Formats: sequence, structure tokens, C-alpha cells
Amino acid sequence: LPYLVMSQTVPLIALAPLVVSWGGKLEIGSFVWPRWLSASILGTFLAFFPIAVGTLRGLASAPAAAVELMDSYAASWKQTLFKLRFPAAVPFMVPAFKLGASGAVVGVVVAEISTGLKGGIGRLIIEYAREATGDPAKVFTAVFGAAALGITMSGLVALSDVLLMRNRPKETSA
Repeated sequence: LPYLVMSQTVPLIALAPLVVSWGGKLEIGSFVWPRWLSASILGTFLAFFPIAVGTLRGLASAPAAAVELMDSYAASWKQTLFKLRFPAAVPFMVPAFKLGASGAVVGVVVAEISTGLKGGIGRLIIEYAREATGDPAKVFTAVFGAAALGITMSGLVALSDVLLMRNRPKETSA
């Protein structure tokens, strides 16, 4: 967990040029590093922390009695993970994926701004901000576009949760 926290102390805007530079020097066969891949990696970097924390918290949330029961059945580590810990982690992972999805949008927009990637929402924000003296509504159009994209991504995660977990028993409060 300290490494996760440490990864979030690095400013994303300072990391973006490094990812572009290192990616441009990467040679794997005939693979050529496209600039959009740098923005994708930075979006993933920003999404990783809430997903990792939610998943780790969820994996540790399995009831101790259930873990002891799995031990008494001589269940392997893999069986305990897939039959007990992952199902117990789902209620923690879904909100983490929602946060991660919206965080990824922020990461990609910041990466587009700081790497000079053409044609994205981040670039539109910069171009419209430059012209803001004439029409400030343009800047808000791009900002609301980014917000709508973040809400859409979060909504897709919520929809997938509903579709994948529709047969799961409902939790009731006592």
C-alpha cells in the first residue's frame, strides 16, 4: 500500500512528458509508439489507485468465519480467492471502478493538454481557452464534454454491475 500512495504523489502533468519520451524510445519489433498511447497510460495511471485500494479493501473484507471454514475444508489459496474473496470484494470494487473510470477521463484530458496530443477534449480546452476573450462558452462546452464523458464512463460501470450481478442475492439491512 505505501507504493500505491507514493505513486499518487507524483504530479501527472510532470509525468506526462516522461511517458511520451520513454514511449518514443521503446522498440519492440516493428511496434511504433503512437502518442495517444501515452495519454492512455496516464489515464490508466490515474484510474489505478482507487481501483487498487477498493479491490484490496474488498479482498480483505471476507468474514473471518468464512475464511476459517474454507481452511477447514482444506481449500487452496486459489479456491479461497475465487470462491470467497472475489465475491466478497465485488461490493467494494464496483464503486472503485466508478471512481477509476471518471479518474481515467481526467487523466487522459490532462495528458492531452501536457503532451500536446491533437484532437482530444484536452486540446479543445486549451484552444478554446486561448480564444476565451471572444466566446467563453466554448471553453465550457469542452469542459462539459469531459464531464459528460466521465459520467458516461461511470454509468457504464454501474450498468455492467447491474447486468452482471442481477442474479446475486440482495443485501438487506437489519
